[in-house]
Amino acid sequence: MASVFLYHVVGDLTVGKPEMVEFLEMETVESAIRAIGESTEGGIPVWKRRSHSQHPGVIESGEMRQQRFVGILSSLDIVGFLARSQCLEDQDKAMKTPVSEVVVPNNSLLRQVDPGTRLIDALEMMKQGVKRLLVPKSVGWKGMSKRFSILYNGKWLKNIDTSSGSGINLNANTNRPSSSSTSSTTTLRGKFCCLSREDVIRFIIGCLGALAPLPLSSISSLGVINTNYYSIEASLPALEATQKLPGDLSAVAVVECTPDGQYKIIGEISATKLWKCDYLAAAWALANLSAGQFVMGVEDDVTSRSLPDFTLNSTDGNNNLANGGGGSRRPKKFSSRSIGFFSNSPSFGGNRSMYRGRSAPLTCKVTSSLAAVMAQMLSHRASHVWVIEDESDDVLVGVVGYADILAAVTKQPAAFVAANRSGEAFGNEIQT
Repeated sequence: MASVFLYHVVGDLTVGKPEMVEFLEMETVESAIRAIGESTEGGIPVWKRRSHSQHPGVIESGEMRQQRFVGILSSLDIVGFLARSQCLEDQDKAMKTPVSEVVVPNNSLLRQVDPGTRLIDALEMMKQGVKRLLVPKSVGWKGMSKRFSILYNGKWLKNIDTSSGSGINLNANTNRPSSSSTSSTTTLRGKFCCLSREDVIRFIIGCLGALAPLPLSSISSLGVINTNYYSIEASLPALEATQKLPGDLSAVAVVECTPDGQYKIIGEISATKLWKCDYLAAAWALANLSAGQFVMGVEDDVTSRSLPDFTLNSTDGNNNLANGGGGSRRPKKFSSRSIGFFSNSPSFGGNRSMYRGRSAPLTCKVTSSLAAVMAQMLSHRASHVWVIEDESDDVLVGVVGYADILAAVTKQPAAFVAANRSGEAFGNEIQT
């Protein structure tokens, strides 16, 4: 485990982060779609309103704020909701539905932490399933003057002992007071910023030198590949994809079975792919098309006469909503382009090796380096990368997500050696 995670604190990642604006559960689905388009990881935290009995001047405790957190609403949640039969019948009513009826309650996806919390402790939280960290904003924040300094805003961090080989070890204590509460840095009451796993990965990729030799090691040698992924065959209804996921919706691979019994990935149904799509068109497609048609495009194999007319807003390039509800509307026929998918292949049953459209899944090889996978995720703003065999035609092996990367970079050296040996065996097995 690199010392960079011991010597840095959460506050170092909050420099320049905007203040978080709470999205309340009584807001509408229409408002949520606009908010998700400006968010990270294709989702937004949803909150309960503060109690009316609570005096405005009273400072809300961290525990009270944690209890107000409902869960994270994703683009896949919204598309799945809009794909219900009653929503398709009355889309205007569906768009005005409170998000409290859509969001999956999960209070464990967010945690409030002090700016002085060690980065290694924050990473442990995220490895256990936390997706957002709520950090108080401060006045006069300076962050680290040196990348590997254990000076925090001009003061030495406490809880230092000599139990580690380097002679320095910072004990895990996420509740200890931070030096941000000193006179040089004042915490702003009621003002917070939100750190996502993407922010952490972005920080890690800026510290690759301190993590050597991990970044250049293959993901198979590091044991990063997660084989517990969710998939759906292309011939099945696309709507079944939302039924295959657990409460914490993430992604489903759309696969085809080859003659030799292996599965090739042809696309995915995920919050990442639906992040800035046309939600009404995507909902209709999810409810009426097969999984393969949904991800590959349908212009060539479904006639326009079988598709409904949608009344979509033409004033917004990212989605179908009018800002403030006053935009002009025009009828627009459904097509795969309207949900952000388009096909370059001559037909749905044609040679898919020729297809590389916006719906093409983000993939890497089992031999890809950890640094390359992280770079892919950041450049595509994706929360995962599908892993295919090195010498195969898109045969799916597994998936690499944020939690898998965080587990790899925080492994102890002994665990890394064991994973490296098992990864070599895994690679030899694929070659044979």
